[in-house]
Amino acid sequence: MEKYKANSLTLIGAIAMGTGVMIGAGIFALTGQVAELAGDLFPLAFFVAAIVVAFSAYSYIKMSNAYPSSGGIVMYLEKAYGPGMTTVFCALLMYFSMVINQSLVARTFGAYSLQLFDVEPGSVLVPLLGVALLGFAFAVNIAGNRLIGTFSLVMAAVKISAIALFAIVGLWLADFSFSSVSVDTTQTSPGAFLASLALAILAYKGFTTITNSGAEIVDPHRNVSRTIIISISICAILYVLVALAVASNLTLPEIIKAKDFALAEAARPAFGDFGLWFTVALAIVATMSGVIASVFAVSRVLAMLTEMKLVPHRHFGMPGNLQKHTLVYTIVIAIALTVLFDLSRIASLGAIFYLVMDIAVHWGVLRHLRTDVGANPLILGSAIILDVIVLGAFIVVKAQSDMLVVVVSLLAMLLIFVGTKLFLRSKAREDGQSSH
Repeated sequence: MEKYKANSLTLIGAIAMGTGVMIGAGIFALTGQVAELAGDLFPLAFFVAAIVVAFSAYSYIKMSNAYPSSGGIVMYLEKAYGPGMTTVFCALLMYFSMVINQSLVARTFGAYSLQLFDVEPGSVLVPLLGVALLGFAFAVNIAGNRLIGTFSLVMAAVKISAIALFAIVGLWLADFSFSSVSVDTTQTSPGAFLASLALAILAYKGFTTITNSGAEIVDPHRNVSRTIIISISICAILYVLVALAVASNLTLPEIIKAKDFALAEAARPAFGDFGLWFTVALAIVATMSGVIASVFAVSRVLAMLTEMKLVPHRHFGMPGNLQKHTLVYTIVIAIALTVLFDLSRIASLGAIFYLVMDIAVHWGVLRHLRTDVGANPLILGSAIILDVIVLGAFIVVKAQSDMLVVVVSLLAMLLIFVGTKLFLRSKAREDGQSSH
């Protein structure tokens, strides 16, 4: 794997990369799931989620302005908490939330691909296609990162223009009249709407990977933050337009029934067979490029944690360098999640892990770094409060409808915590023996 090259990424290139990572499975997989919780208000949920994400982005912008590097969130956590328990635990939460997102992308690829054939949505082919995509992403990543960079830039342009076309044509066919978008607020509750924001936030969480480009972007002290702001703004506009287009062409029960492939279902009445093929092809392109870029970014994060000696490493006799090993671990975990969980549960796990990690980042900046980076404590406090409200509402709703997700999330976090504690204790013991 090639090393970072300073000033190799322009502002436009960084925005293309950022939006390319963000517009992956998010809008394809999550539209139906958000609608299931938010009811007819689901287009509004994507807009409100963008506001919550804007508050969250403040911490990352301030940190990237002060400390631009390829370390991204891992480095921010270490700056705030030092190389100890909190940093490792939160960094691993971030790592696993990113791997969970790959599984979400992979199953979305399977769900949309099967819309071209007469196959039941719950078919075993969905996870099998997801596993095949992860295998393909592994092969591309082994080929080297120059191919990934070129591929990601081209696919970002294709995805943004095609999704914008889908939204605008869908609204045009509905005469830009939102009379068909009936709003019945009795179909949701304040708690369910707040819970829906946790899933909608997942459609934006890719902005955090932009922070890893600090070592490559031109004038990083200014342009990393600009990239984050512009990427979130572009995605917010696209997501709201797409949600309105879906709401204009399908009733809420139809959206919920087709929740794993809602955009493909919305294309049938709007565009006919051609629209279905177009949407499925777009979903395949978006998920394929998204998972390739994500696998690369995630394996870099794990390699970085390993190099910092914050996590244990075993090569199990595998050839190649450290990042190729972390690439294998990442793909294996993603495949296991793709096989074991459905789209809804994968998204729920990702939302819980991500929001817990996000709160830790804001708290670290507020408690330890706000003076150093010149951050406003009121904005940091607001970001924490918004995250806590959304996470709390989501856990309450999930505890009532799917307790297994909450139990698995808590057990997984407990395992990460205990594993981190044991590793750091053994590392301290080894360091102590070597110093004598």
